[in-house]
Amino acid sequence: MTTTTPAAVSDLDLARALTLVERSVVQRIGEALKAEGATLEEWRVLSFLGDGAGRPMTEIAEFALLTAPTLTKVVDRMVSLNLVLRRVDDADRRRVLAFMSERGSEALTRWTAAVERAQEHIVTTLGTEETALLRTLLQRASRQLG
Repeated sequence: MTTTTPAAVSDLDLARALTLVERSVVQRIGEALKAEGATLEEWRVLSFLGDGAGRPMTEIAEFALLTAPTLTKVVDRMVSLNLVLRRVDDADRRRVLAFMSERGSEALTRWTAAVERAQEHIVTTLGTEETALLRTLLQRASRQLG
């Protein structure tokens, strides 16, 4: 049995359209990172830690778009691979900060190159102007709705 969605309903389904695009972009970037032995979540964590400043888990979770339990699993894996280090915050001994290790810095360089290649492919597929317009519209929508 095949069902079709009436055009009027699908034209109004902004969330579905955004989800389809997001899934496609994430899949392409995810495949590029998988070839480097990484995940999108791991790349986001290292990207956030790339400035050398230690970050609390709550900030990392917000940036990486992960729940606290999921981030804990990701960071645990990254600690076991010596990509991330945890240290007690000197200013607040109750808080733990995550830092990127030297090995993490090397991985971030490789992973970012893979992401950039995937994004270049996306830009080539969509076109430079369309990609810039899409980015601008999404950033504006995020600010206004967030």
